[in-house]
Amino acid sequence: MKTYNYFEAVKEDVKNYIENDIDIKKALSEAGDIDSLKDNLYDDLFCNDSVTGNASGSYTFSTWQAEENLCHNMDLLKDALEEFGCGIEYLEKGAEACDVTIRCYLLSSAISEVIDKLCQED
Repeated sequence: MKTYNYFEAVKEDVKNYIENDIDIKKALSEAGDIDSLKDNLYDDLFCNDSVTGNASGSYTFSTWQAEENLCHNMDLLKDALEEFGCGIEYLEKGAEACDVTIRCYLLSSAISEVIDKLCQED
């Protein structure tokens, strides 16, 4: 089994969202600077099911798929739980909640990398 790369997956979802749902130049102009644009995207995408799954509580809408994604990513889950101040009892929420938590944890870094790359291309 291949380890699921959460960071690459979240980056791809962020990139797809930007390409399909916003005019990046307009959004940058409205935000005023790149850091504000990143903050705005974070606020928009944190509860976006197509990027984090946080609005509904599931990105995959499949416990099986969420479990597969989590395989070999326990260290990442541990880091995410610590970042959000959650203890081991959070695991009782199930695989889909844990999957979403990792996506939310990586969101800011993924947005930064995507935006930085897009700005370099222009």
